[in-house]
Amino acid sequence: MADQILPEKRHITPILLVDDDIAQRRLLRMILEREGLRIIEAGNGKEALEISENDPEIRMIITDIDMPGMDGLDLIREIRKRQIRYKYIIVLTSTGDNTPAVKALSVGADDFLRKPAIPEELRLRTSSGFRLLNLETTEELIFAMAKLSEYRSEETGFHLERVQHYIRVLGRDIVQHCTEIGITPQLAEEIAWVSSLHDIGKVAIPDAILHKPARLTVEEHDIIKQHAKIGGELLQTIYEKTGSHSMKTAYEIAWYHHERFDGGGYPQGLCADDIPVSARIMAIADIYDALTSKRSYKNALSHEKATKILVEERGAHLDPRLVDAFLRQQEYWEMIKQKFAD
Repeated sequence: MADQILPEKRHITPILLVDDDIAQRRLLRMILEREGLRIIEAGNGKEALEISENDPEIRMIITDIDMPGMDGLDLIREIRKRQIRYKYIIVLTSTGDNTPAVKALSVGADDFLRKPAIPEELRLRTSSGFRLLNLETTEELIFAMAKLSEYRSEETGFHLERVQHYIRVLGRDIVQHCTEIGITPQLAEEIAWVSSLHDIGKVAIPDAILHKPARLTVEEHDIIKQHAKIGGELLQTIYEKTGSHSMKTAYEIAWYHHERFDGGGYPQGLCADDIPVSARIMAIADIYDALTSKRSYKNALSHEKATKILVEERGAHLDPRLVDAFLRQQEYWEMIKQKFAD
């Protein structure tokens, strides 16, 4: 059973149990510790508030409502008033009446559980809570890493914004017209969301190469090509620690967005459908933006000239189906290019 929630609990984040009934706390603790979770106990709301204030690692609280002194409702109100980072709160109710649970949800609780707790239900409730907390952490991480990538890369202006919008338009078209590829609306949006991490590996490339105001030599190009593997390995490590599907998509994009449909790309020489679809989508957006953006060593191409090159690369560098999707939506790409012009 413990293995089922492993991705959500690959951390030492403790759960704070709050109940004036010692026997109830011991029962809940026994169930949760079987899952490998770390538990801290409090006998009342006041004690729980003090523990929560002094231990920033506590992100999940399971609390009874009916307690002497500060009850569960007042505890929830105070936590929501004082919190800096979000805390996931599950309330315990002991009657068949839904009124206490509704009141708890109205003042800021996230979920409720009836006593006596059924072990499988308790496991599922806490697992869901950790998934949401993990999503918040992943969002913060993606934003911070994307900005780091942007600061170090030779790309300037609105490159990341343009690429994200290109991918969003392309993804929606694929969902509608290329069902055989198997992209869901959720995955299409996720690819757009994490696309800003595609060049995160460039943080490891020397400035002299990354910002060289001229075309690279063969040796320099070989060095800069390493960014794909570096970025892919970095994001894969984060995925393995968090279990976040977004991080899985991000590492596939970073690692494989320089592969070619005909197998002539890098770093692994994958071809056709062996290249993750997220990376194939990233490739066409990245190439279009590179072609239509000015660099110190080249002028920007027009939309028409860039489109001609993409069509020429259909089946060679680029997935033919994605080029066709681009052609169906190209007017929107040109609008995005103009709206987010540097």
